[in-house]
Amino acid sequence: MQPSDIIKKAKHAGSIALTEAESKQLLKYYGIPVVQEWVVKTEADSVRQAKETGFPVVLKGLGAKLTHKTERGLVKVNLQNATEVRKAARQVIQAAGADLEGLLIQPMLIGKREFVVGLFHDAQFGPVVMFGLGGVFTEALSDVVFRIAPLDEVQAGQMLDELRSSDLLGPFRGEQPANRQQLIQALVGLSRLAAEQPEVTEVDINPLLVGADGQVTAVDALVILGERPVAKAVRPPIDPRAIGNLFYPRSIAFVGASAEFGKWGQSLFSILVAGHYKGRIHLVNPKGADIAGRPVYKTIMDIPESVDLAVVTIPAARVRDLIPELKAKGVKNMLLISSGFSETGEQGRQMEEDLVREARAADILILGPNTMGICNPHLSFYCTGTHAWPKPGSIALVAQSGNLGTQLLAFAQSEDIGIRAFSGSGNEAMITIEDYLDGFEVDELTRTVVLYIESVKNGRRFLESARRVGRKKPVVVLKGGRTDAGNRAAASHTGAMASNIRIFDAACRQAGVVLVEQPMELLDLSAAFSSLPLPRGNRVGIVTLGGGWGVVTTDLCSEQGLEVPDLEPEMIARIDRILPPYWSRSNPIDLVAEMNPQIAMTATEELLKWDCCDAVIHLGILGRMIFVGPLIRSALAADPTMNRALLDEIPRQIRQFEAEYIRFIVNLMEKYGKPVLGVSLMGDEQTRMVLEIEGSPYKSISFLTPERSVKVLAKMVGYQQWLQSEEKRNKILM
Repeated sequence: MQPSDIIKKAKHAGSIALTEAESKQLLKYYGIPVVQEWVVKTEADSVRQAKETGFPVVLKGLGAKLTHKTERGLVKVNLQNATEVRKAARQVIQAAGADLEGLLIQPMLIGKREFVVGLFHDAQFGPVVMFGLGGVFTEALSDVVFRIAPLDEVQAGQMLDELRSSDLLGPFRGEQPANRQQLIQALVGLSRLAAEQPEVTEVDINPLLVGADGQVTAVDALVILGERPVAKAVRPPIDPRAIGNLFYPRSIAFVGASAEFGKWGQSLFSILVAGHYKGRIHLVNPKGADIAGRPVYKTIMDIPESVDLAVVTIPAARVRDLIPELKAKGVKNMLLISSGFSETGEQGRQMEEDLVREARAADILILGPNTMGICNPHLSFYCTGTHAWPKPGSIALVAQSGNLGTQLLAFAQSEDIGIRAFSGSGNEAMITIEDYLDGFEVDELTRTVVLYIESVKNGRRFLESARRVGRKKPVVVLKGGRTDAGNRAAASHTGAMASNIRIFDAACRQAGVVLVEQPMELLDLSAAFSSLPLPRGNRVGIVTLGGGWGVVTTDLCSEQGLEVPDLEPEMIARIDRILPPYWSRSNPIDLVAEMNPQIAMTATEELLKWDCCDAVIHLGILGRMIFVGPLIRSALAADPTMNRALLDEIPRQIRQFEAEYIRFIVNLMEKYGKPVLGVSLMGDEQTRMVLEIEGSPYKSISFLTPERSVKVLAKMVGYQQWLQSEEKRNKILM
């Protein structure tokens, strides 16, 4: 029977689910190995079929309404003889009652390893395939992996490897490794089923049993029918060139300009002027007069020159009336700061939709509403709620929380991190996260895209855009609302295991997005991606001024999936030449408090030259000044007659060494193409996370804690591995 016939038969009978036997018929068609079984009607038939099958057997109740058979006592296993089968059949018939459509007889399969495979549909991302640890531990341990369909064999194989308990797929307690190809075919088969059978909403295979010989068999299955979640109306994409134009206005009109300190109409105008914007600035307020010695126009139509961007801060109810004026004036872009739209409820949502409809008809692009503004340091264009002026750089930052975004701008300024552009995306009435991805993809000045996201408007488009951008430049994402467990009402283990954040994370991993958990990690990662070469692998060399930090960093590397390889005899011999005989002769290389600057430089280069090292972390070599000042003061307090000239020379020499070491490691990164990350002893008012060396494509990066440095490196390794897997996947699929 063809899949469509199986489904039609069930729907004609008014069923919302296939029986277990029908479910397995459907799955077998899509290449999923299923247990051999027989459907019988009576107690006597059960006994006869069990004898033909051979003991021991399994007996189950069968029926479209029997979706949770174990809980109802409708599964009887390891039946050894006819008497046990007869008794089991009688119990099942009685327990199932009117819901019973038949009895199912299966051979009793033995396997120590049980997995779950499933399919469900997400309103944002569409069909999702799941693989995880099965049996009674499915929901208790929650060891599951998701992928957005369609998926190919390479992606299915990656799912197997990502499982925390993936060791169970190898040789296990005398049993053969699980048949990897059968597992891959099962996952790919579900992906095909999702594409070809739109009336299937969920599939749950639990357990998918691995026998002692490694063969894989679906011994229980459930297929649910119905209507898939209806995706929200898709918004038309914005031309990437239009996104770029927003950040390059030659003239700006502030509609709602004010002279009152602290008002949006005054604050935004002030930061723009203070940032030395070179374009033309126009102030608009129906009261006229002047502000800060500048003329104020009563309407935007009164401005004698053309206007590229209208920055609007007037009350929400009056914004719609601006559209005809902007159209007549030829203004193509509006930065809508005003709040009071969809974030306030149904009335505000309707007002926002009406505004967008009229703006589209007038060919006007709206950024916002309810936004904290935008900036482009390359144009000295700063128009944000927080008065920060980060320097020009290569990091494009978009935040669905304006406050969080502008705080990151202030931190970037304090740490001397360069910003390509920033946008607080606000309500995203017209320009969505997906549009920003497309815009920064084609922007040559953007090397890293950084996003703070609370929701996406179009999950499928986000996945496709992020993957496309990720092949060219890293996309770093912090997802807000990670603790939302979702409210999926599902009749299967598969649906019960899913949540909004799990599906979002799965989409991000699939697209090569670098996920972070804390706001500051956004800038840590973006600074590193914009400053360092990508590591070629996960092997780390560590050089440390003190042993304790080296031990801690080694532990952190192990926890983050980084390898700290043992030094080879040849490497030990080379380090022997520069360190005292009592050094540890291991990786991490402990400099045993040697203060000779040349020793730190030589040890760092030896690690970078080593074929077994993909990246270097140095600890305590920078930041010594924080201890030198108190040391000098203590020495003078104890002996006022000490040579002050000598003591004054020490800080100068330390700063000179640190400058030389920074220049040295940046040159080493150019020479060997491997990243070097630092951990400073402690920060002072002169400490910066990022330090540039003129003329070099790379920069020095140092963090204040080992965990920040290790986590950043691990994320960079993960991104590089994704790039390599994408390249491999493309070759296989070509």
